[in-house]
Amino acid sequence: MRREPPRSLADYAPIAFPAIMLLVFFVIPFSTMIAVSFFRRDPAGFYSRDFIFDNYERFLSAFFGGVLSFSIMLAIVVAIICVILAFPFTWLLSQASRRVQIVWLVAILSVLSLSEVIIGFAWTTLFSRTAGLTNILVWLGLMSEPHALMPNFGAVLTGMVYQALPYTILVLYPAIVRLDPTLMEAARTLGSSPLRSFFNVIVPAMRSTITATLIMVFVFALGSYLLPQMLGRPQHWTLSVLITDQAIYQSNMPFAAAMAVFLVLMSLAFVGLTLLVGARKGAEA
Repeated sequence: MRREPPRSLADYAPIAFPAIMLLVFFVIPFSTMIAVSFFRRDPAGFYSRDFIFDNYERFLSAFFGGVLSFSIMLAIVVAIICVILAFPFTWLLSQASRRVQIVWLVAILSVLSLSEVIIGFAWTTLFSRTAGLTNILVWLGLMSEPHALMPNFGAVLTGMVYQALPYTILVLYPAIVRLDPTLMEAARTLGSSPLRSFFNVIVPAMRSTITATLIMVFVFALGSYLLPQMLGRPQHWTLSVLITDQAIYQSNMPFAAAMAVFLVLMSLAFVGLTLLVGARKGAEA
């Protein structure tokens, strides 16, 4: 079936509304942010109009390098842990009955309704000394007195994995459900154990999906803001927290805009990489 080229302006009508939405809510704000990133900071206000590269030159500082390295490292660790936990869970879920799958999917979707603020306060309570998990260990006689489990890197990692895990499961679920069930049957017929069949057949067959999911979760975790701030110390703050700190508390809007431009471009690069992986997967299919 051959696609007919547009012949009149009316043929472009279906894409007019998405194009306007993209222009209003992305192109114009992002262009404004780029322009502000070249302005000069004004101690008496937010900024003064100028065209300087000082804000981008600060990217070469050791402090920015440390924040960026930690943000990338944290996002990578969150993505890997989420995929390691979500992939076998989603596979087992796909093998269950339809009723069980619906119950679990509804539960997962209900978790998505929780905002980052609610998740942050919930984990803050669980990790606190007065009402946290260590009080249960004291009650069981495993600890002498309760301790606070935050702020530290482990608390930040736990909260971010909890937040990203439902998204990971929902991304993996459609691809795993569509997987040919005869692959496992053939492996079992050839004498392979269920565990070995899973790692030698299912995982390689889902290689492209796993890669795309890793990139998606990485981009999602890279923009996390509240959880690192609520569950960690300043050395555990991500680039998103630093952007807010510079814009609101330091009144350095140009530098915040420069960091935001950098973060958006990095996220778009990884989204493009995800699309490339998806296109290659489609070509292989």
